[in-house]
Amino acid sequence: MLGSRVLSSVLKRNKQTIGSTISSIGRTPPQFSRQHFKELPTSPSRPFFHAFRSLPKGGHNAGSIRNSSTVASVSLESKEGVKLLVTAGPRAQKMVGIWLFGSAAWVFSMVILGGVTRLTRSGLSMTDWKFTGQLPPLSDEEWSKEFEKYKQSPEYKRVNKGMSLDDFKFIYWMEYGHRMWGRALGLMFAVPFSYFMRKGYITVQLGLRLSGLFALGAGQGMIGWWMVKSGLEEPASEYAEPRVSPYRLAAHLTSAFAIYTGLFWTALSVVMPEPPAESVTWVRGAAKVKRLALPVSLIVGVTAVSGAFVAGNDAGRAYNTFPKMGETWIPDGIFEMKPLIRNFFENTATVQLDHRILATTTLASIGALWWFTRKIDLHPAVRTLIGSTVGMTLLQVSLGISTLLS
Repeated sequence: MLGSRVLSSVLKRNKQTIGSTISSIGRTPPQFSRQHFKELPTSPSRPFFHAFRSLPKGGHNAGSIRNSSTVASVSLESKEGVKLLVTAGPRAQKMVGIWLFGSAAWVFSMVILGGVTRLTRSGLSMTDWKFTGQLPPLSDEEWSKEFEKYKQSPEYKRVNKGMSLDDFKFIYWMEYGHRMWGRALGLMFAVPFSYFMRKGYITVQLGLRLSGLFALGAGQGMIGWWMVKSGLEEPASEYAEPRVSPYRLAAHLTSAFAIYTGLFWTALSVVMPEPPAESVTWVRGAAKVKRLALPVSLIVGVTAVSGAFVAGNDAGRAYNTFPKMGETWIPDGIFEMKPLIRNFFENTATVQLDHRILATTTLASIGALWWFTRKIDLHPAVRTLIGSTVGMTLLQVSLGISTLLS
């Protein structure tokens, strides 16, 4: 008797459900927008696919459904294909990201300090080097001892003869600060790295990448001394000023750029492992920008390295006019060295001409990148970055020209 009552109740409920379903067949299907699909679960779980089964089929909503389902499928594919570099959760991801961005900023400050050290001609003030570092002179006797070492160097004999002890202290502190700032960076990088590895925040892939960057940073100190050592040797000509090898200076600067870009790129990969995929057109637009940006980045890198050769040869002190080099567009003697290849790295006129051409090419290529991406549908952040790159390029060119003229 109880079973018959239950059966009767179930039949009545099903009858009501079937009746409401049949009566809704003739109605107009609800309008679905992209917002409806954004509210759906984005993980490849059972509720997600059940939600798709409940959508109306056919009719004038079919195109909208197909487009939105394509967006959802792109999001699913990207999530499934993402390999997180930090797998201990959002908090660990944030901590590692802040550490890496901070390390990249520290390297950037190292490059600036290195430039100031060179402009003040302080780089050759310390005539020896120890990997572990050393305490600065603390007494008058120690300062006199360091000064006597410097007096034996070619730079003192040919450039700074008669320099006072106070002037020597200034250039010594500049070089000492540059070296110790680099060692502090190594400590700031190594301690958090060890902590994150111990806590299991970092994957093997990220650990190997960061180990390589750390090794490159440790080698940067030795490259720096290798560069300085070349400036402590007697110049080939008695009329030449002592200076570091432009090849070694270029290696030192290029290594710094490699460490900076490696840290910055890795930090971005940690905090933003998945590109924004709210729109298929945004994804496709970003892919187009990447194809254009890669060769432009190569041009920027070559231009930066050529700038190191300008600095290494003191080429900026010649031809202080723009846009012409003196009275002509192309100066005489740009190929006077033998073999020919030496002119591009050691000939003052050729080195400066190369840098001018490369800088102009960089400006034109970044301007072209902005021009060709104007009509591409892009994520607002990507478009902002392209515009910012154009602005920074104009600033960099303005700084280069004003430095040359002054």
